[in-house]
Amino acid sequence: MPQPCILVIDDEPAVFESLEALLAAEGYNLQFARNGSEGVSLATSLFPDVILLDLMMPGMDGFEVCHLLRSQDRLAEVPILMITAFDDREMKLKGLNAGADDFLSKPIDRLELRARLRTIIRLDRYRKLNLERARLESALKALETSHGKLQQAYDETIYGWSRAMDLRDRETEGHSQRVTEMSLELAQEMGVDEAAQVNIRRGSLLHDMGKLGIPDAILHKPDVLTPEEWEIMKKHPTYAYEMLKDIEYLRPAIEIPYCHHEKWNGTGYPRGLKGDEIPQSARIFMIADVWDAIISNRPYRPARSKEYALHYIKSQVGLHLDPEVVQVFLRLFGSI
Repeated sequence: MPQPCILVIDDEPAVFESLEALLAAEGYNLQFARNGSEGVSLATSLFPDVILLDLMMPGMDGFEVCHLLRSQDRLAEVPILMITAFDDREMKLKGLNAGADDFLSKPIDRLELRARLRTIIRLDRYRKLNLERARLESALKALETSHGKLQQAYDETIYGWSRAMDLRDRETEGHSQRVTEMSLELAQEMGVDEAAQVNIRRGSLLHDMGKLGIPDAILHKPDVLTPEEWEIMKKHPTYAYEMLKDIEYLRPAIEIPYCHHEKWNGTGYPRGLKGDEIPQSARIFMIADVWDAIISNRPYRPARSKEYALHYIKSQVGLHLDPEVVQVFLRLFGSI
């Protein structure tokens, strides 16, 4: 911790010598100014911890110096002790009005001076710590606000991409939003933490991002795809991964676009992951995706009933779908 700096403003050299002798063993950094003008200049450059200010000086007296010091924002809170040979109530009131914090009487008592300085410096350090804490809290709050706005901008961008993908395929318009809401309900029921839920939301909205790389003739084909067309369609999870992997804030959300067509028994694509090798977020999402796909119109078939969808989901336990996630799904939505 640096030595406390004490600035003495007094026109009498004997006072300097006396204070230096009194405080030599206290570890203070003592600085001296011989008049008010020099004192204001030194105070501005040094920003001392305490100012000892003589009241009666030729030219600029202690009252004027005090006014000038208090007029500067940087010095407005520096403790000022006025040194005076007078014990006059009016003079002290005038000094307090000028901005003085306390008074020392001449001749200066050594023990009183040391005690006053220790107390004032301790209180001033406490004040500075509180100010610094308030500044840091304000900066943190501003940072949190800025972070919140940035996150909002991220999410609005993702939602815009999701809308653009849905609008490209009128048959599945609204699909991304529906599966996102259902995936989040499942995640919450399974105790997934909030940070992971953010990534589930983002990944769900962007799950079909890779279809931007699929030709319209295949994507909108009103019939079953040929084996060759199906191989092209199966590339969309990989396309999504390639599109998103270099976007840092979306990396934790890539699991869903990349893995939502894997299957519990390892027969899915693009990597043939099996069981717990499939990220939990993708295992949660895929049941919402299957559900919505069955009960929605598609170019190659009309929507099926919810009863049919429930029967199909039950039939896929341990094959396509994670048994644990299916249990949670049925608990939440089994009576739809």
